Amino acid sequence: MTGLAGRRVLITGGGSGAGADLARGFAEAGAEVVIAGRRAAALEAVAARLGGGVRPVVADVTDEASVRAMFAAAGPCDVIIANAGQATSAPFRRTATEDWNRMIAVNLTGVFLTFREALDRIPGWGRLIAIASTASLRGYPKIAPYAAAKHGVLGLVRSLALEVASGPVTVNAICPGYLETPMTERTVAVIAEKTGRTPAAARAALEALSPQKRLYRPAEVTAVALFLCGPQSDGINGAAIPISGGEA
Repeated sequence: MTGLAGRRVLITGGGSGAGADLARGFAEAGAEVVIAGRRAAALEAVAARLGGGVRPVVADVTDEASVRAMFAAAGPCDVIIANAGQATSAPFRRTATEDWNRMIAVNLTGVFLTFREALDRIPGWGRLIAIASTASLRGYPKIAPYAAAKHGVLGLVRSLALEVASGPVTVNAICPGYLETPMTERTVAVIAEKTGRTPAAARAALEALSPQKRLYRPAEVTAVALFLCGPQSDGINGAAIPISGGEA
């Protein structure tokens, strides 16, 4: 899709994976793109690869002051994509309180702080998009804190969508399964380490969760996000759009 010239897009978690591909897609569509994250070197590498239409800003979405500074550095934004996230895995009985708190802070509070600040700064027409997960829609074993946070994101999106429904802003969630990203690579490594499986077998276990028996491409997430910013998307509000190959 093209036609986003003159729009500014802010993408959190923009230094790798889905965030970096979102930056690519929106830059190609003509938008000015600001990518935010905690790792300056990773952000700068993405910006250098994609060219002058992409600008990096260092920020921590779990910190309220940092989120305010992020928006101040970015300037007025029309599209805000809350993509920053982390995952961890452990049986529930062995889940540490600090892991629970970290999953909630990054995956849920980060979306709350980002969207709350965004609403005060969107100049008119706008799109708030949360990159959630199929774990927003169903449970999976050994990721209870992550799934709880992602379920919370979906509740936030649906509630906020009704608050803004009378105006020109929409709020939606994209819910992909496991993606071909560094975060999934780390998950594969953890599974292999904890179970004794080979990395190939660990990856196959994740692929088996999809009816299509594959991991999903970041570009598939980007395509949905671009559609949500297109001219025929005004009536899509409060939606949770799965990229899951038909997984129930």
